[in-house]
Amino acid sequence: MKRVVVLFLFVSATLSAQYSINGTMSPIENSSWVLLYKIEGTKQLFIKNTQVKKDGNKGVFELSLPSDAKIGSYRLKYSMKKNGFIDFIFNKENIDFVFNPKDAENSIIFNTSKENQIYTSFKEKIFNAQYTLDSIQSEYFRNPSSKIKEAYRNNLKNIQKIEERYTQDSQNKMVSHFIKASLRYNAPEITENPVKYINNTLSHFFDNIDFSNNILYNSSFLFDKVSEYVFSLNYAANPNQKQEVYKKAIQVAIEKIKPISFKADIINFLISKFAETKNAVLVDYLFANYFEKLPQQYQNLGFKDKILAQLRIAIGRVAPDFSWTEKGKNVSLSKLKDGLSYLIIFYSTECSHCLREVPEVHKFMKGMNNTKVVAFAMETSEKTWLNYQFNMPGWHHVLGLKKWQNTTARTYLINSTPTYFLLGMDKKIISIPKNIDELKMLLKELN
Repeated sequence: MKRVVVLFLFVSATLSAQYSINGTMSPIENSSWVLLYKIEGTKQLFIKNTQVKKDGNKGVFELSLPSDAKIGSYRLKYSMKKNGFIDFIFNKENIDFVFNPKDAENSIIFNTSKENQIYTSFKEKIFNAQYTLDSIQSEYFRNPSSKIKEAYRNNLKNIQKIEERYTQDSQNKMVSHFIKASLRYNAPEITENPVKYINNTLSHFFDNIDFSNNILYNSSFLFDKVSEYVFSLNYAANPNQKQEVYKKAIQVAIEKIKPISFKADIINFLISKFAETKNAVLVDYLFANYFEKLPQQYQNLGFKDKILAQLRIAIGRVAPDFSWTEKGKNVSLSKLKDGLSYLIIFYSTECSHCLREVPEVHKFMKGMNNTKVVAFAMETSEKTWLNYQFNMPGWHHVLGLKKWQNTTARTYLINSTPTYFLLGMDKKIISIPKNIDELKMLLKELN
């Protein structure tokens, strides 16, 4: 009898040592499963999954972690199609949260878990306070006055109080590492000119970030910070200047990182990010200047081959040549010499979006003589195109029959219309605008 009681107590203690992760989606997302991962550097290690149960207009789920589960950053994915996920800190405590799956990052509320409650509260308060301070600084650039200077000092004191409070509240907690690394530099007095302000922001961006910190490394934090520095803080509208700005930002970020394994992870991360935007110039730069200088054991040659295969059509690559007949003469892209830059538009008269957007581009480009346009119509027959091309005089017009199966369209990896490619005089791709607004901005820079 005693042995049964002892066994019962042992089982009860084991069960009670498990940690629960309870979530509520409000409203319910169109997904029936959630998946839990442990973040380990660039990897996400699958832990377990569970079904989402419908409760009125809400979705609820429950997961458990054993008593010996690793502490650190975890990621819960709730939408694979939309890449919907929530990152949270696990440090041996039960976690219960509610979130709106349409805006999880800004809507999440932790009902339990002191670590996550402190962090979400800190991020909200410091974001609002920093936004106010930045707004005051911007207003000073427009209308400098002693009154605005005083407002800056007062709001800076408020930020310092927030930082002190949460630094104190997070002592001896895992979240303290994230809070310390999040502390941003703010000048003690208002900055007199925008250039100095930007330089201060860039030069002090990594002041509080320790790249050798394993807790930060095994989370998305360091990757997010490097991404923010390289892609958001460093900006240039001109495509060629933008490449040089990126190179400088990459150099600064990578030089901050000492642990060789993490340096390799960040290099691969940046290569992947630039590959996503088809920026072969920066991918080639990263391979030549950083990847190939890593010790051999950190060079994943399979990764390199895969990335380069994806970038046949990319920024920095010479646009594949094609030819057409124009006014009875054979013309080819490579032989065009009438522009300082070129715009290739892949469109179709069977695409309603194209019929709205392409004429808008034509109208917008009136008077822009530096950039010449090659309008490549992907069609199932020439009937509609024969007359439609005359709506856009001054352009080179190309008929590509077989539409999606057209050889040139397939070479350019066209999977939607309209698709734009901006080329330099040498026919190298300098930009692949994602939409008409981005295209217009770039055309202004080139003309």
